[in-house]
This record gives sequence, C-alpha cells and structure tokens, in this order.
Amino acid sequence: MEHSKHIETQAIHAGRINDEQFGSLATPLYQTSTFMFDNAQQGADRFAGDAEGYIYSRLGNPTTRQLEMRVATLEKMEDAAATATGMGAVSGALLANLQCGDHMIASKAIYGCSYALISHMLTRFGIEVSFVDMTEPSNIESYVQSNTKLIFLETPVNPNLVVFDLEAIGAMAKKHKLISVVDNTFLTPVLQQPGKYGIDIVVHSATKYLNGHGDVVAGIICGTSEMINNIKMTVLKDIGATMSPHDAWLIIRGIKTLPVRMERHCKNAQAIAEFLEGSPYVDKVHYPGLKSHEGNRFIGTQMQAAGGIISFELNTDLEGGAEFINRMQLFSIAVSLGDAESLIQHPASMTHSPYTQEERLDAGISDSLIRISVGLENSDDLIADLKQSLEKVQVLDNSLLPTKSQQVA
Repeated sequence: MEHSKHIETQAIHAGRINDEQFGSLATPLYQTSTFMFDNAQQGADRFAGDAEGYIYSRLGNPTTRQLEMRVATLEKMEDAAATATGMGAVSGALLANLQCGDHMIASKAIYGCSYALISHMLTRFGIEVSFVDMTEPSNIESYVQSNTKLIFLETPVNPNLVVFDLEAIGAMAKKHKLISVVDNTFLTPVLQQPGKYGIDIVVHSATKYLNGHGDVVAGIICGTSEMINNIKMTVLKDIGATMSPHDAWLIIRGIKTLPVRMERHCKNAQAIAEFLEGSPYVDKVHYPGLKSHEGNRFIGTQMQAAGGIISFELNTDLEGGAEFINRMQLFSIAVSLGDAESLIQHPASMTHSPYTQEERLDAGISDSLIRISVGLENSDDLIADLKQSLEKVQVLDNSLLPTKSQQVA
C-alpha cells in the first residue's frame, strides 16, 4: 500500500478488505461456516485449486484473511496463517516441518506448553530433541546432527527474559540449512521483527498483545508463501486448529492500537523494573530495559524496546512468594499477558509446571521467580501496589525477606 511504510499506519490499513457493496469502514465480519458456489463446476474448480474463492471457513475466510495479511505485513514476511490458539501456531509450525527420524533443537527455557509439546509429545512420534543453552550461538552448532531439521526459540525467553542474538542464530541456521522458528509473542512486530535476521517462521500467541484485551485465544504463523501454504494445507486443514472469523475480527480491532499500547506497556514496565531493582526486598530483576541486564545491548538494534514483561526473584521462599502475590490489589493473579490489566503469576507452579523442578532449574527458572505482565494503568499506582505488598510481607515475617544490605552483611 502506498504511503504505508510506517508500522503505525500498517497496523490500521494493511490487508484491508474494501467493502464495495456497502462501504463499511470497519472490517466486515464473515461469520459463516461455508460459502456458496455459483454452480457445481465452480465448486469443483475451487477444490482443485483452479479458481480463486472461499470454500469453508476452516480452509479460509475473508475476515481471517485480512488479519493474516495485516500481521504478515507488520512482520515484513510474505504470508501468515491464523490459528485457534498460540499453541496451535507453535504445533502447526513444528508438525508441518518435522517427521519421524528428524532431530530438532530448542532453547532450554520456553513457554511451559511449548516445552511439553516438544519434550513429551513430539518424542512419542520418533522426533529427537535437544534442549540447548542458546546464550552463546556457537554452542548450538555442537548439537547439529545429520538429521537436524529445525531450531525453535523465544527471545526474550518466557519467563526469565533472556535475550538471544537473532542475527547470529539466523546465520547459523542458514549455514546448516535448518528451518528456524521464533516465538515473537513477548515483543510483537512493533518491537522486533525476527525475519529481518534470516528467521524462517515467526509465531505469535495472538491471545496476548496482538489482541490486547484478554477476550480471545488465537495464534498466528508468519513465513514465506510456500511455507504458509504447506502449513495450511496439511496440519491446519487436517487437524483443524484454525481461527474463528469472530476472533479474527476482534484481533484486527486490537491491532489498530498495538503500537500505541506497546509504547505504554514499555514505559510502565521500565518504571516498575527500575523500582524493583532498587527495592531491598527484591533479589534480582530480569528486564532487558535495565542496563544491568545482559540483553540490554540489543535495545535499539534487534529490539526497539524491552517490552511489557518483567520477572523478578524475591528474597523469600515459596510461602513468602505466594503471600506476596496474594496481597496484590491492582495486579490480577492470572496467567497470560499483554492485556490492558496488569497480571502476576508464579511460573514454577503455573505456566511452567510441565517442567520438572530439575528441568526448571537447569533452564534458569527458579522457584522464587515471579512474572508480571505490566498493563496500561498509571505506573505510579502499580508501583504503589507492589510496594505495599512487599512491605506487608516483610512485616509479617522479617526472616522471609532479608534486605540486600543484610545479605551483604
């Protein structure tokens, strides 16, 4: 589209369907399961791929198609496939490109259900998996085998916010002819576009920031037209994890404000991360926006900003951590992320419970780790909420939360 090189404009206009009959400004919602043919031959031609047009909403829908093209444009990739959930996107990207006898490499720390899919389910079907520390890209090469087909990672990592070097990993994948898949949910295409660094497939849980309002579960897979067509015509067509038109319509509406929302999420998160880093009750803060974070060097290059997710470790045990979470007032105790509301959760017992304790610790996910999704509220109010809970837990049992000065002593 002419004059649409800026992402703020693309978020509103890319992939737009012109409603020639009625001139609707909002995207029309094609809430239909099936589509009529003019005649039997047209139906046969569409099934054979000899004629354009829609057949059945599991195979494609005009509303869903607008969402796909909008996200593909934002990610600067050729095409996209909309899925029923974020895990539908992850499983679609993996199952379409792996078969029995293949080997894949994954980051040690990833979302808990992605870990369960890869470690528990794919291995049942004869797919070998190596979980690797990717902080040094050269370390990945030692795990490449003759049957290695694919590499999967998140950056920043869920939940400990480790940042990986996409340019180095993309180059390594190209060198060994591996399909590279990156989950870009945490940053969205507003803050990071992995395709720029040679990544083949980008997946999102559209449930999160793309929708942004906590009322949809959905996913998106972006890649080349050839890769997306293969995913659509195999895994998505036959397993059926495709997005409903109504969910697509809601996400299209949400994406219009995505750049504005991400700016506020990042601003709030930076203020909160700085507060937490200065708190005597907090042992360590994981947030790439802090100069103390290893991933900070990627801000302004690979990442435009650090995003709206913070994880941190309290000077406490599990009981103290649970008490801290329970005393929050503005932060809702809930998994997921990217909503207008601020959320707080305990990864070890919630989102990353598919890991064993040994696996979690090996992946850098401690039992004391707390993850927050910083919302759109006023940051001063959010900081006050965190402060009151930290102070109340300290008063209840001073031994649970020794200050940093006490620790040094």
